[in-house]
Amino acid sequence: MNEELEEIKTQEEPEQEQAQAHPENNNNSNEDLPPMPEAKDVSELLPEGMGLDILRQNKIAPLRIEDGILIVGAVDFNSWSKAQMLGAALGYPVEIELRPENDINELLRTLYDIRSVAADEAAKNIEGIDDIDDLTREDILSDSVDVPVIKLVNGLFVDALRQRATDIHVEPYEDEVVIRFRIDGVLQDRLRLPRSHQAPLTSRIKVMAKMDIAEHMAPQDGRIGITLGDKAVDVRVGLVPTQYGERLAMRLLDKGHGLMTLEDLGMEKRERDIMDSLIHRPHGMILFTGPTGSGKSTSLYAILQALAKPEVNIITVEDPVEYALPGVSQIQVNEKAGVTFAAALRSILRQDPDIVMIGEMRDFETAHIGVQASLTGHLVLSTLHTNDSIGAIIRLTDMGIEPYLAANCMIGTVAQRLARRLCPHCRREIAAPAMMAKQGLTRAFEPVGCEHCHNTGYKGRVGLYEQFVVDEAIQEAFVAGAPASKLREIARGNGFKTLWEIGLSAVESGLTSPDELVRVAGEE
Repeated sequence: MNEELEEIKTQEEPEQEQAQAHPENNNNSNEDLPPMPEAKDVSELLPEGMGLDILRQNKIAPLRIEDGILIVGAVDFNSWSKAQMLGAALGYPVEIELRPENDINELLRTLYDIRSVAADEAAKNIEGIDDIDDLTREDILSDSVDVPVIKLVNGLFVDALRQRATDIHVEPYEDEVVIRFRIDGVLQDRLRLPRSHQAPLTSRIKVMAKMDIAEHMAPQDGRIGITLGDKAVDVRVGLVPTQYGERLAMRLLDKGHGLMTLEDLGMEKRERDIMDSLIHRPHGMILFTGPTGSGKSTSLYAILQALAKPEVNIITVEDPVEYALPGVSQIQVNEKAGVTFAAALRSILRQDPDIVMIGEMRDFETAHIGVQASLTGHLVLSTLHTNDSIGAIIRLTDMGIEPYLAANCMIGTVAQRLARRLCPHCRREIAAPAMMAKQGLTRAFEPVGCEHCHNTGYKGRVGLYEQFVVDEAIQEAFVAGAPASKLREIARGNGFKTLWEIGLSAVESGLTSPDELVRVAGEE
């Protein structure tokens, strides 16, 4: 039967008169059509051995049987011959029913869910995989893969993407291998596998990431390009040897949904107005601070999208380049080839840029060139690892930058955190915790859990942005040696709010919970 379906790929396109031979189908409109069938009913029409990949490639799907005729959903009449082949394989005459492409794709995605082998089921059959060297990359949504370890890895990627996970961790221990997903910034256990599963699982991922599978004692980095239907996803893979084997951390970068605009960041109007005033300055330096995973790169990409215009020359140096930005020249750091942040930055300044984005201020040399660029008519955006916004300007001097240079080049710093967003369907109002009530909080909400949020109580994340604008008063105080507390006092006179205060506002409005605010911002 699969052989018959394979012919669908090579069947010649129907002549125009073939499509006209079925005029009764040309008048279908969305209003006249019956609702799309349940995927489980469609699944029963398909024999177990019939693959879904060919249906997906040709954008057709069987819908139902009426009076002994197979009704096949299709995007257009160009699929007539393919639908005929499907009918021949199932033993029915065929009529086409035109359906929107989204309806066909959604039905097929659900069929894959029904057909797919769950990751934990595949794990039971993983023993006996010896031919690891011959494992090849696959479309992870494909249902034509038979090797258990490939099914396991594919299942993990599919599961992670559908649960909106940003990272997959494979952690070997003495008696087991733990697989965890990071969802909305928090790691959650997904699978616990026997210790014997580690070697084939790790080797499969190393092959996909083009790593050296014979090397087990040195850290390695790699990259995997996978597809989930029409979605392209890049996976950054980091491997380190541990006491019990190789530990893997995989960052999932959805190329289609990773880019956010400034509007998508969800800033309050006051914070958005401050941000707009900073990024539209003609020159100077803006630093974003926060721990790994706090959304710094996402904010920088959102700003670059807002600033990218035909008359503006924007160049970035990144490690790695996470998303392709239209209208922006992006340089990938490659230390083996001598392309460091500092070396690339020197070359960039000879390209007459208006705006420069540096992925991270890692050392004095990079910071010094960035400062000089900001003082010579360029707008420089970068990131730095500090706990708050005021600490960024102090950190620059710790790296060796003269205080007067740091003060003159800096126009603002932003400290940000990502707090889990309460599920709007099940959150529950509670009394404000005593400590927060003393600070003016009048109400709060707590997570409950429902089907919309997979019983976690949270769905998505909300950004908290502490923005420190450097004006003349702050510049003078900093050059005079004022401590952070004095700088904060001056900034408060201009309306400065700390992360904690911004977080309290988010708690009161029901965006996040008190516990989540304490987790990401600490207690003030």
